[in-house]
Amino acid sequence: MELRKTSLYSTIDMVPQMEHYAGTLPREQAKSRPSLEALRKTFEVRNMTSDERISNMPDGENEESQGPSEESPVRFGWIYGVKIPCMVNIWGVTLFLQLTWITSQAGIVLTVIIILMSVTVTTATALSISAIATNGRVVSGGTYFMISRSLGPELGASIGLIFSFANALSVALNTVGFAQVVCDLMQSFNVHMVDYTNDMRIVGVITVTALLGISLAGMEWETKAQILFFLVLMVSFANYFVGTIIPHSVEKQGRGVFGYRSDIFIENLTPNWRGPTGSFFAQFSIFFPAVTGILYGANITGDLKDPSSAIPKGTLMAIFWTTLSYIMVAVTSGACVVRDASGNTSDIMTGNSTDGCVGLACKYGWNFTQCTESQSCQYGLANNVQVMAELSGFYYLITAGVFAASLSSALGYLVSAPKIFQCLCKDNIYPYIGVFAKGYGKNDEPLRAYLLTYFIAIAFILIAELNTISAIISNFFLCSFGLINISCFHAAITNSPGWRPSFPYYNKWIALYGAVVCVVLMFFFTWWTALITFGVIAVLFGYIIYKKPKINWGSSVQASSYNVALSYSMSLTGVEDHVKNFRPQCLVMTGPPNQRPALVDFVGAFTKNASLMICGDIMMVNQSVKWLNKRKACSFYTQFTANTLREGVRYLLQASGLGKLKPNTLVLGFKSNWRESSPETLLMEYFKQRKIRRKINTCIRVFIVENEQDIEERRNEMINLMKRFRIKVNDVIVMTDSEKSPQTKNMDRFLDSVAPFRLHDEQQEGVSVQELRQKDPWKISDKEFESERKVRLNEIIRKNSQHTALVLPPKTWETDRYVTTDLPHSLFLLITFITILNVLLVLVYAL
Repeated sequence: MELRKTSLYSTIDMVPQMEHYAGTLPREQAKSRPSLEALRKTFEVRNMTSDERISNMPDGENEESQGPSEESPVRFGWIYGVKIPCMVNIWGVTLFLQLTWITSQAGIVLTVIIILMSVTVTTATALSISAIATNGRVVSGGTYFMISRSLGPELGASIGLIFSFANALSVALNTVGFAQVVCDLMQSFNVHMVDYTNDMRIVGVITVTALLGISLAGMEWETKAQILFFLVLMVSFANYFVGTIIPHSVEKQGRGVFGYRSDIFIENLTPNWRGPTGSFFAQFSIFFPAVTGILYGANITGDLKDPSSAIPKGTLMAIFWTTLSYIMVAVTSGACVVRDASGNTSDIMTGNSTDGCVGLACKYGWNFTQCTESQSCQYGLANNVQVMAELSGFYYLITAGVFAASLSSALGYLVSAPKIFQCLCKDNIYPYIGVFAKGYGKNDEPLRAYLLTYFIAIAFILIAELNTISAIISNFFLCSFGLINISCFHAAITNSPGWRPSFPYYNKWIALYGAVVCVVLMFFFTWWTALITFGVIAVLFGYIIYKKPKINWGSSVQASSYNVALSYSMSLTGVEDHVKNFRPQCLVMTGPPNQRPALVDFVGAFTKNASLMICGDIMMVNQSVKWLNKRKACSFYTQFTANTLREGVRYLLQASGLGKLKPNTLVLGFKSNWRESSPETLLMEYFKQRKIRRKINTCIRVFIVENEQDIEERRNEMINLMKRFRIKVNDVIVMTDSEKSPQTKNMDRFLDSVAPFRLHDEQQEGVSVQELRQKDPWKISDKEFESERKVRLNEIIRKNSQHTALVLPPKTWETDRYVTTDLPHSLFLLITFITILNVLLVLVYAL
């Protein structure tokens, strides 16, 4: 109501609000338009002298004190905020420690295919992210925010929780990779604390603690650290590619490094599967986490100057350069290093004879046959995770690159996970996590969520096994990528008016492809992990469905519901009505529904969720829809303005509904004080009925009319007919006294009560019934009266059904027609509960 007051006109619709549209502009351009008063004051100030301006300022103020009262939060552009962080997150531990090993297993060709397949998924996801990011305002929460605002809280909140957990696991993955390199370095100098595995755990815990300190210092420090890591990685890459072209020492050749050789390149083109992970999809699952860093920019949308511009440019550029680097490392390492080498310089061949020598190294004067056959080689592409360091110009620069890659990725995920989880907690969808929604400082840093992520990372660091963690993370990230693509596809396919992304290069079918591939890869990687992932999502999804949070984000699911309803409504227009599919579609003249609960409950008892019910009102009433929802009445609410109730009902019957979904039954309440009211006001007032039960008609009795000779035959016919309609009937009663005359006292009482409602047209000569009804259209003519039949029917009902909740009488009381024709029609009305209720005869308790 406050929003309506701001408008100059008294409209039903709310005034458009600027925050729904301001997000489509860059932050620096999204400014409110100045008012005429502000422009006038600006003109006056410009015409003042400097002394006049100072004199007009309040005491204690000057021009230097007009700045902002508090420091504004730090925002980043697309290079420092998206491109560089995404690149250093993608260049994780997999690049330096596992890519060369994957190349030895899958061969150069299949490794490039693995890289490209991974990139097709991430590129499709990046296009979907770009489309969603440019469709409107994206605040903090990143991936969770995009999915939840597109597909609604059910899927959005479910995947938000899982995606936050996946980011926390990625912290552990990259920290373990860093710890592994440190422990290898310690081992090379014969230094250890406990043993190799426990040393990895100790180093990992210390490392993640240091990263937590950088994160708690704020986004400025985190960005500076990422830039430093990026520079180290650039130097490390340069060192590696220079090392591939310089001559290699005897020590390096003993470790399988021979430089660019065509024979080595050809040998390493094909796969050589080894061990339990020796399969294409096992290697795929190990590599895939290396490309999941594309979401870093989307995960920190709250810290970007212009997310709609920064996310597409930064993410796609990061994917291009990192993909090129991965392919180059796979090809160059496969062209320079053999798969197996002993590392022993005594294996060099002194003569020209190669008898008994096995392997490609024999051509270059090295005999690694013994370690190859015994599978005890410690070096080579298939055995040494430090191949890039061995191949480079300076060994320890690659070590520095490993440190930078693993630490930058760990730091990036350590920042992303709390920010996503904080946004999820702020939405207050799941219980008991609201404590993590609190932010601190100018950037609203989620310090509590940082601590939670820290402890989760430590728990998985204690596993100290890269491949085990990689398999879990792969499924979580694939599930997140799939839902991002589904969000984009669903929003585009539903043609939602709110779907207008400014990013022109997305395609809904590419998004669908990305979603399908993600689901397929989840089961190809580790099917049991995929089942667990979907099971967790199903449980979280079911909880939100059960809780039904009061959230309206304008999701594409709502747009889809409209499309489906419109499509089916249009299809109904070409369907002819059939008796077996007939449904009562009731226009119920309730007035304000909360004033006539009995009538709403009565009609709702037989329409339920299977038929249309529209509660009509000819007066403007508030809170009616809320009351219907609270009452759990499946009904629409329609208001109408008219001079009289009869006129309003006539118009409402014509205007209500859509196509075939329009009322075919009019339901009016019965007036409790009709005897005291004047005839003209009987249909202009409503009364408050006594409350009836929501569930009414559990026992059914059927009364039929027949002569005394055919009682049993007609009774059996009726029982069989009811069985045919699958209606459980308690009793079938045959009445033989329906043609008796009613009692005199009942007849007199009836004539007195209905006298004001009769036209008495037979007593007025020269005037037609139509002319009389122009003035009083609700009155009945003498021909329509048939008083004896109505009174006799009332006596029968009062005698046999005085305490019955609902009575459905036949349209006529002619014995022959009732038996032969009107009986099935009456039964059908009984089945569907749509008899046109006679005001004086339907509810027996009102008499």
